[in-house]
Amino acid sequence: MRVYVPLTLPGLAEAYRTGELGTAPLAAYAVTPALREWYLSDDIEELEYAALNRAALASLRLLAAEPAAPRRRVVVAVDVPDGTASADPDRGLDPAALGEVRVARAVPLAKAASVHVDADDAETDVAAAAQALPAADDGDDDAQFVVDGAEDHELLWYATQEIPNLVGLG
Repeated sequence: MRVYVPLTLPGLAEAYRTGELGTAPLAAYAVTPALREWYLSDDIEELEYAALNRAALASLRLLAAEPAAPRRRVVVAVDVPDGTASADPDRGLDPAALGEVRVARAVPLAKAASVHVDADDAETDVAAAAQALPAADDGDDDAQFVVDGAEDHELLWYATQEIPNLVGLG
């Protein structure tokens, strides 16, 4: 099963240093039944793109909580064995939890398929979005517009061999 793990650049650097994507249970996003129902598509590529975007929003939340981190969203795509990731049935109908899964065990960074990161030119919009996130969560339409501005930036695809360069170790 392909899951999308939200991180920050410091989180990616830590994963590179330790060889693991955080500690279990690990929050991630995947094509879940609730996401399929919400997105109304049978195209797996479209559904995986939706899961990637949900993880990008979760990365934005991590940035909002980590003000010193560079203002670039980071998502790691990784394949985990079937049954390792599961959705919380109690949150299945919560729109904020669409695609959300918990990975029951540690995930080696070596299992990553790719890394997705904002380009440098997204930093201003991502910084504004991270700052506006609490107000957007409280229903402020203007703040939601700012948060949506970050989503206008496509995450760039990187091979896992490029991680050292992304985190300043290469």
